[in-house]
Amino acid sequence: MTNATTPYCGPVPLPEKLLGSWNLDPALLALLAVMTLAGAVGLRRARAGRLREGAFSVAALGAVIAFVAPLCALTVALFAARSLHHLLLLGLIAPALAVALPWRGAPGAGAFVALSAALWAWHVPAVYAAAWDSVAVYWGMQAALLLPAWAFWSAVLSRRTEAMATLGAAMMIAGLAGQMGLIGAILTFAPRPLYAEHLVGAEAFGMSLLADQQLAGLVMWVPGMAPLALLGALLLRRVWRQGLAA
Repeated sequence: MTNATTPYCGPVPLPEKLLGSWNLDPALLALLAVMTLAGAVGLRRARAGRLREGAFSVAALGAVIAFVAPLCALTVALFAARSLHHLLLLGLIAPALAVALPWRGAPGAGAFVALSAALWAWHVPAVYAAAWDSVAVYWGMQAALLLPAWAFWSAVLSRRTEAMATLGAAMMIAGLAGQMGLIGAILTFAPRPLYAEHLVGAEAFGMSLLADQQLAGLVMWVPGMAPLALLGALLLRRVWRQGLAA
């Protein structure tokens, strides 16, 4: 049995109408406009430099892609699109915000724990169903994912000269990559579908529920886990160089 509740981002889009399925929620558009303007003005007044201004532009564009563009509607149809949406938050918007507006003194370990908890919570079927049924829960879960990710990347990307501090950042990235891989494995090898909410959407796009879930697992593995593993390796290389220089 599928849930008849229409989730945030609207009803399941037909494949031929997907490109026209933009989320024009006035409250969302107003909030994004205000936050973008405030951030741009603040960075300009602070003379933050091109790197931070460019990173903020990337974060703002990423937010539009995630919540306004047709990807938002596609997350209603396919769980694989939901996984891609999460990776956009974790792997593009959050690190871009960390470069543009870093959280000074962000507690890396605490952010890692909070981010890990939110990542796993999103994949608990009962929690996922609650976010599907309630706009408030949906946005609460988005905030629970984005805010600690922002703090996490602020800690990871902060300049550091001590080898042990760099090693700690590398270990946190490795831990996040490992969780991505584990979640991907669970989604890929589960013997039955876990998210019945996507039954109508998967069928509309010519997929079974289980095939959609397996595709979501591959998304977590390849574009999710691989870049994190590479970044972790680069940080370990820096640890090695810092150790030699010590």
